[in-house]
Amino acid sequence: MQDQSSLMRYRTLGRTGLKVSEVGYGAWGIGKALWVGAEDEESLRSLRAAHEAGVNFYDTALVYGDGHSEGLIAQCFGEASDIVIASKVPPKDYVWAQKSGAQHATVFPKKHVLESLDQSLKNLGRKYVDIYQFHTWIDDWASEDEWLDTVREMKSSGKARFIGISVQNHQPTNVLQALDTGLIDTVQVIYNIFDQSPEDALFPYCQRNNIGVIVRVPFDEGSLSGQVTPKTKFPKGDFRNSYFGGGRKRESWNRVQAIVKDLGISMEEMPQIALRFCLSHPAVSTVIPGMRNTRHVAANTAASDAGPLPEETLHQLRKRRWIRNYW
Repeated sequence: MQDQSSLMRYRTLGRTGLKVSEVGYGAWGIGKALWVGAEDEESLRSLRAAHEAGVNFYDTALVYGDGHSEGLIAQCFGEASDIVIASKVPPKDYVWAQKSGAQHATVFPKKHVLESLDQSLKNLGRKYVDIYQFHTWIDDWASEDEWLDTVREMKSSGKARFIGISVQNHQPTNVLQALDTGLIDTVQVIYNIFDQSPEDALFPYCQRNNIGVIVRVPFDEGSLSGQVTPKTKFPKGDFRNSYFGGGRKRESWNRVQAIVKDLGISMEEMPQIALRFCLSHPAVSTVIPGMRNTRHVAANTAASDAGPLPEETLHQLRKRRWIRNYW
């Protein structure tokens, strides 16, 4: 499975006991939804290349192209037992930034969750998924009897080995009450050089309670890879037009340039620095960058071989924490 030109390391995903590659495969981009330009043949090549490089963790979701991403994983791997698959149930109302007071019954009613799980299993061609995650979350729901019953039923059915929560964007503490129930095995959270907020409360909680941590958006949607400049233009329909709206492209670029200067590196080294920053925290089990082509696969998987960053480098990067207003 593994390309001997680089060494993929593995970590235990919290109390699940699953051994997962430090660099996993984020499969949002290959689903095509909101990411413009993905081509299925190239996506399949990237999936195979990742597997050959030692990647065994694949994170997808029912909403990624209405099951298209899950279908590509099934097409590539069939029922192979040497990979770990995580998928997600979308909110029934398709509201991704849930507000306090939102009703659990309109977002994750039991019938919707169980039917979505069955659909994902059909797309994946599997009898069970290793990790099944709620695709957004507010902690108002942690004491809902229906939610608690739904989680228990999914586990007892054998269709979901473990249950996780994909924490709502940039709200790393909006999950702690759910974790207190003891029913949640993993969390997926945004964590990168700019958004270091999970270090404050979430990561220490996960370390104390042996919760697996899956890190998403390690490149801040591309800015920390050095690929987003003030002149970058995204295709029509690409969500990054909104994410980098206003003057954010310019400010992101200026901040990345400052990091390059601080560390005395080239811009080409930024992607690996960004991934190694995430992997340097002991709470993190795996980081899941998107890699829609084989070039991305080679660059991203090399970060595991390179190992954690030196303490002096981490000290410099902690100064680059960026507290932003996202709403």
